[in-house]
Amino acid sequence: MKVIQKDFLPMDLKPELDVKGIQGCIAVQADQSDQETAFLLRLAKENPWIKGVVGWVDLASVLLEEKLEAYQAEKKLVGFRKILQSLPPSSMEESAFLNGIGLLSKYGFTYDILIFPHHLENAFKFVKKFPDMRFVVDHLAKPNIRSSEFDFWSKGIHKLASLPNVFCKVSGMVTEADWKNWKNDDFKPYLSHITDCFGTERLMYGSDWPVCLLAGSYAQVYDLTFEFYKGFSHEEKDGIFGENACRFYGINDEI
Repeated sequence: MKVIQKDFLPMDLKPELDVKGIQGCIAVQADQSDQETAFLLRLAKENPWIKGVVGWVDLASVLLEEKLEAYQAEKKLVGFRKILQSLPPSSMEESAFLNGIGLLSKYGFTYDILIFPHHLENAFKFVKKFPDMRFVVDHLAKPNIRSSEFDFWSKGIHKLASLPNVFCKVSGMVTEADWKNWKNDDFKPYLSHITDCFGTERLMYGSDWPVCLLAGSYAQVYDLTFEFYKGFSHEEKDGIFGENACRFYGINDEI
């Protein structure tokens, strides 16, 4: 893990984006703290190409609504994420969590779902309670690509994708594969399946940078996704590599 045990800042990312012609990105939380959300918002203000921030907020707090009201002034704060992958699936059934998600919906925020395949059934049940909320599954729900596990994940992701308000990020794949020996073909069954399930209009490319550096460079991560979709129409590629994210997160300015 030493490769990512250091600070990463916008100045480290911008050259990677420029090489691939990427004009804007979304910064997504890693630390579950108000301090990090404030830090990311400051970076977004200082760097116009950071088009939005997915922050963290205590969904169980009795002061949540008050905080969300205050956050209305932060135009680049587009949504929130709680790191569910380290919690039991039953955590998505807790009333405080569900009440918090309901308030996010009330205030027009999105929610990023960070889970493993064994969370998918509970994720389906929880998302179904909020048909007017926008959700996105991060990292394909982290199938175990390293061990070629497919069937259990594929059924769960297909069921979750049946809910029309759920999108999926094409991201995080290399760190679920063999870090040192992955090849593009390892990901094709998973990419084919999510494309069949979500359609190109509900997929969005994500880098998972800098965590991806454990298994590949920014360019390698981008290229494996671009390579898979290179035969798709210009409209579909434009959607996956930018327009779908803008629509999902409510990014209205030109990027």
